[in-house]
Amino acid sequence: MVVTTPNPIHGTSAPHSSWSTVNLSEAVPGPVTPLGWSVWSPAGELGGRAPFYAMGAIPKAMLAPPARPEDQILNVFYGRVALRVDFMCEMGDLVPGTSGEALGNQVFGFVPDSFVSRPSKRRYPIIAVKFPPTFVRVPSLIRRARAETEPWWAAEVARTPSLDLAGARAQLQAGIDRFTRNLSLQATAIACAIQVVYDQLSLLTTKAGVDQGALMSGHGSHEETAIIDDLWEVSRDRLSLEEFVARHGYHGPFEGELSGVSWREDQTPLRKMVEGYRSMDDDASPAAVEAARSVARREAETQLLAALPRAGQAQARLVLKLAGHYLPLRGVGKVAFLQSLDVARAAARRIGVLLAADGVLAEPEDVFYLTAPEILGSPPANARDLVAERRATREGYRRLRLPTFWKGEPVYEVVEDSAAGEGAGGSAGAAGTLSGVGVSAGVVEGPARVVTDPALADMEPGDILVAHTTDPSWASLMFMAKALVVDIGGQLSHAAVVARELGIPCVMNTVEGTRVLRDGDRLRVDGAAGTVEILERAGG
Repeated sequence: MVVTTPNPIHGTSAPHSSWSTVNLSEAVPGPVTPLGWSVWSPAGELGGRAPFYAMGAIPKAMLAPPARPEDQILNVFYGRVALRVDFMCEMGDLVPGTSGEALGNQVFGFVPDSFVSRPSKRRYPIIAVKFPPTFVRVPSLIRRARAETEPWWAAEVARTPSLDLAGARAQLQAGIDRFTRNLSLQATAIACAIQVVYDQLSLLTTKAGVDQGALMSGHGSHEETAIIDDLWEVSRDRLSLEEFVARHGYHGPFEGELSGVSWREDQTPLRKMVEGYRSMDDDASPAAVEAARSVARREAETQLLAALPRAGQAQARLVLKLAGHYLPLRGVGKVAFLQSLDVARAAARRIGVLLAADGVLAEPEDVFYLTAPEILGSPPANARDLVAERRATREGYRRLRLPTFWKGEPVYEVVEDSAAGEGAGGSAGAAGTLSGVGVSAGVVEGPARVVTDPALADMEPGDILVAHTTDPSWASLMFMAKALVVDIGGQLSHAAVVARELGIPCVMNTVEGTRVLRDGDRLRVDGAAGTVEILERAGG
């Protein structure tokens, strides 16, 4: 694949570096656009380092981006964003209570063969000072960011259509700046608080032999399910679609990609989902589901405490209290950075309209094939040629399938179906069983619905939703599903959180579910065992 100019969506790797797309493909589906990556790259680089600085594991000097691109901890390969595994393992060796091996397995599900563990206690005194106040402050910091960002988002996207080029550029920069701050705060909240509490809850439930999923849900409506609650209200004519968009319009298909079209811009996917909700019985309401999950959580808490000796019950009560306080924060920070990104999206599209009107670009959407520095300053004189070349390169990358993990430069596979490069396809193999990670218990049978784009999904209530990865815009589809099967992710992934709140089985990390399964296959999903059995092939 020939690229005659510097390629903004394919980086380089040191030969010894190990990479994974597991965590980031949920947030940044690939292949990214040049503009999308130029916004994510500096923000993600800081976000990957900020938690370890906040907890005291690294000095402030290590917050700065490295001088050499190959030393980045966030990189892009053939349009896919990847995180450096060996860096995370190195950080694990510096943090009390864990190790490089444990952190690698926890975050990525593996440890590179080349990783040599070098545990060190040299930062322990600093961590002892910095970590406790960080843990305590995180809830107020992340809620404040959410409260400040929402009215700013609403005001900014309302004025975007009237901005001139200078104003749109200023708005784009403001969106990037706030996105960077909010993404860093979200990463810090997850690493320094949410993951810590989850680990304690996991240890507790394993020791007592209690269903962890029940204890992680039923804490009341939160950001992960607010979309479902409000869309249900729209389907019952108790909330207008306009008000729904005013609340949730920053969401949309592939919302982590800057060029994605948010619901604020196109309400067509919402109208389809509203009709699906209308077909459901009133007793299937989100409120009824939420009440049932709350009862299940209290029963699980009682079971947990009964399984522990009296000496361990006080600690268990503290962990349960912290879980109710901290675990729902995962969605709060995500809203703040998604709203920030949506302001950048609005500004970019406005810049595209203005540059196309001036003849700099052939069409407004071409703006996403320039980088942020290129459109914040004077666009390149050969902008149209650059756009054409980069568009062709990105389209070519759609036909490439990358491994989930690799060392050095990834070796790709060329696939015929461009959608299959993102993990979708649906081969017609024989019946069998897929294995993954069970994250929400229950056993159900039903027809598969393989979805690669939630905007185009033709879901029916009772389908088993099969996806490569998900983001918050998928939540409204999940409510109609009988179970969830997702190629990548773990216990704290978006699909896992929503599945537990809805009380439906969910199997994550099947790796190839969207390639092996096809619409209409009859499946049996066991959300505790983490298995997906193909009972009957469609048309077979």
